[in-house]
Amino acid sequence: MCPTPDETNANGKEEMVAIDTQQPSLPPPQQTQPNGKAENGHSHPPAVKSHKGVYGRASDFLSNTSNWKIIESTLREGEQFANAFFTLETKMKIARALDDFGVEYIELTSPAASPESRAHCEAICKMGLKRTKILTHIRCHMDDARIAVETGVDGVDVVIGTSSFLREHSHGKDMTWITKTAIEVIEFVKSKGIEIRFSSEDSFRSELVDLLSIYRTVDKIGVNRVGVADTVGCADPRQVYDLVRTLRGVVSCDIETHFHNDTGCAIANAYAALEAGATHIDTSVLGIGERNGITPLGGLIARMMVADPEYVKSKYNLHMLREIENIVAEAVEISVPFNNYITGFCAFTHKAGIHAKAILANPSTYEILNPADFGMTRYVSIGHRLTGWNAVKSRVEQLNLQMTDEQVKDATAKIKELADVRTQSMDSVDMILRIYHNAVQSGDLQVGQSAKLDSLLEKHMPSRDVSPTRDGANGTPAKKQKTAA
Repeated sequence: MCPTPDETNANGKEEMVAIDTQQPSLPPPQQTQPNGKAENGHSHPPAVKSHKGVYGRASDFLSNTSNWKIIESTLREGEQFANAFFTLETKMKIARALDDFGVEYIELTSPAASPESRAHCEAICKMGLKRTKILTHIRCHMDDARIAVETGVDGVDVVIGTSSFLREHSHGKDMTWITKTAIEVIEFVKSKGIEIRFSSEDSFRSELVDLLSIYRTVDKIGVNRVGVADTVGCADPRQVYDLVRTLRGVVSCDIETHFHNDTGCAIANAYAALEAGATHIDTSVLGIGERNGITPLGGLIARMMVADPEYVKSKYNLHMLREIENIVAEAVEISVPFNNYITGFCAFTHKAGIHAKAILANPSTYEILNPADFGMTRYVSIGHRLTGWNAVKSRVEQLNLQMTDEQVKDATAKIKELADVRTQSMDSVDMILRIYHNAVQSGDLQVGQSAKLDSLLEKHMPSRDVSPTRDGANGTPAKKQKTAA
């Protein structure tokens, strides 16, 4: 799970200095103009708009990077993750957290999958979530549709494979049968007064003429959304942009997209889809799902915060992100990756001296996101051989020690010398600085007296990690930790 600023790092990482996160990493954006609504209730992009990010550039009239919705599929796609087994209690806990975060939709496993899946679907529909609509994901089959509409869901997501691979080796049906069945299922679901989405499966290995033909057909009979799915993770952002842009010229309804991450493009593909005119992105917490999973919720949020931070902050309770990821990580028995978007242990940690100096002066130099927006803390690591005196000076000031720049540089040299043997814990760094400060104040030490400082350190912290030849009290290096100062 994600460590909090007060928790220690089980991986043995050295401690770090917490520094001010109130300085924004991005300048305030311009005000966003809301998109209009067509008579049929579908979202239409504005005539003209621009990206709101720090690297603002003109964006064409189709772009929806400032007008999009999340379909959160942890409780459907996420159930296909290798480690996943969600009890009803766990599902309800995740659903409540996602609702508190503010996702527009939660997608559930098909109630036709098993009696337990149906019972869970019905129970979650009765939770009375405040913001979030409940969808379920079914095959394009009337038997599934009849079960789905009886559960109390707000909408049904229908899917069927359209590529030659799936038509031959999965369901064995041709495009004529697919189109006829899709019409039957869609009209039935619509008659119940709930939302309906039709999606092809394996869209990027399907024939373009087949895709456009069936999307045009279902759009004419009134689906709320059509879906594009990169089922095997083969697409790249240019392919995504081209397909979605073409589709945007064919249908008037909303466009949902679903990207698997087998080749590492899920987040980039989601962004490209929005630029091309898509309106909805499927995500899962920590990206869990079949094989390598899909677009991660946190990763999408990170990307979109750069595009239009005020829009994202106005929609979602960003401080909830770490809690949601911890809930899901615990449920599927994994740890949040050290380099996870936003909440990873190293996401806002700075180590190199040149980086630390710049970060202390202006966080935007080496950060595109502001950790404070997510309830996170920025850290500068200082107990290592790469540390710089500016980072050490920041710690000196936090400890309220009176030292000149020359003295800080002298103390930094000693920290670097010791760190060449092993990384120093924050406790050790603090003691080195206090011993140095007290010795200078008492007249026992002057700048450049390295041997004298060694003697003082040996005297006042003999069992600590301050000697090139001394191990910790148990004969091993002192445990390295991360704490907030």
